[in-house]
Amino acid sequence: MDLRVEKTERGIKNAFIELRSKKPLEKITIKELCELACINKSTFYSHYKDIYDLSDSLEEEVVRSITNSISHPEYIKENPAEFTKELFLAYLSQNSLTMILFSGSRRNHLVDRIETSIKEMVFKEYPEYREDAVWNIILGYCIQGGYHTFQRNREGDMTTLISVIGEITKAVQELYGTL
Repeated sequence: MDLRVEKTERGIKNAFIELRSKKPLEKITIKELCELACINKSTFYSHYKDIYDLSDSLEEEVVRSITNSISHPEYIKENPAEFTKELFLAYLSQNSLTMILFSGSRRNHLVDRIETSIKEMVFKEYPEYREDAVWNIILGYCIQGGYHTFQRNREGDMTTLISVIGEITKAVQELYGTL
């Protein structure tokens, strides 16, 4: 990629993150973003359709970073507690950015995107589960439930929190194994 294009992209993204840290997505205008990034509107539109396209692009980058941090997708089946630990450590590694990008009206977009991404990763490893309704329900329950539990209990000891969520995921997995 051309160095000028990379620099412009980085400027747009940095300006967006700065604005997004101060206000809801719906209140950010292209004009103020362009002023902060020191670009004109046509330059912005040559990169993105609108502010939501930019937001989606950044959200996707964060989700990709989180899911790419999971080095053992097979652990979802073989060692669910360890899989959960990897997932939540990946969340923590992107914490400041996720708190900005996925705030306000975008709050639940992170876990929904993570669920979709993890399911795709798991189904690559275990394609036989793609059409298994029970497995999809359990996987969704563990990802969504674990995430919301994590978010609501962040003030406590992280090691204990992640460990307990991992053990719950393991117990649900073991229950599924008995069906």
